[in-house]
Amino acid sequence: MWQLDNKVAVVTGGSSGIGLATVKRLLGAGAAVAFCGRDPHRLAQARAQLLAQWPDARLLASQCDVLDPVQVSDFAQQVQAQLGAASVLINNAGQGRVSTFASTEDAAWSDELNLKFFSVIHPTRAFLPQLKAAPSPAIVCVNSLLAVQPEPHMVATSAARAGVRNLVRSLATEFAPFGIRVNAILLGLVESGQWRRRFDAREDQSLDWAAWSARLAADKGIPLARLGDPAEAANAICFLASPLAAYTTGGHIDVSGGLSRHA
Repeated sequence: MWQLDNKVAVVTGGSSGIGLATVKRLLGAGAAVAFCGRDPHRLAQARAQLLAQWPDARLLASQCDVLDPVQVSDFAQQVQAQLGAASVLINNAGQGRVSTFASTEDAAWSDELNLKFFSVIHPTRAFLPQLKAAPSPAIVCVNSLLAVQPEPHMVATSAARAGVRNLVRSLATEFAPFGIRVNAILLGLVESGQWRRRFDAREDQSLDWAAWSARLAADKGIPLARLGDPAEAANAICFLASPLAAYTTGGHIDVSGGLSRHA
């Protein structure tokens, strides 16, 4: 379906959530997959879960902080040595920061901008030589609807996400002569560990997840009246990574259940 058979794909932040869902989609499509994360316990759990489902998979799980260029470079070398040159890079690492302009200190601004930009810059720089040599190479960045529809209670994250959207477009232009496509998805509210933790801390303990998330979707004004599933985001990511999107670069797919107010 995805035409990703035998390709080598790399997923950062791949041990949970959308990253793990994407690893599963890629393995199901016949790709060899390397994924990384910072938590060794979570990585080991994810690896065991994946190998239970795909025992013959060509799979590499590596502890790596994408904000450390040395660790990312080492990860790229591991991928090349164990799986071969990567032809797909999914930049997925990073979470949101809840804060207003008044409550965001300089250090928090620096942390947020550093995370959002260098979680893309370091892996892209490290894997670029492999991508240049690969057939039909593609980079996909997991971004947020905040890039075009900022929220005042997430001011730093919104600003950083807008910058990443611009970066994707710039990279698409610069890498086009090498045949490397660069695209992104813009996420709305998707089920995640963050939302599950907020659910666990809910005031009304009588609400189950379905009722609580439906109320959240209604409060946020999501037309499809629910949160997204990580697998749905993974589908959009795999499409952009695949030859099915061979004439698409510098683009952004909206995965927000209709929450976007922008054409």
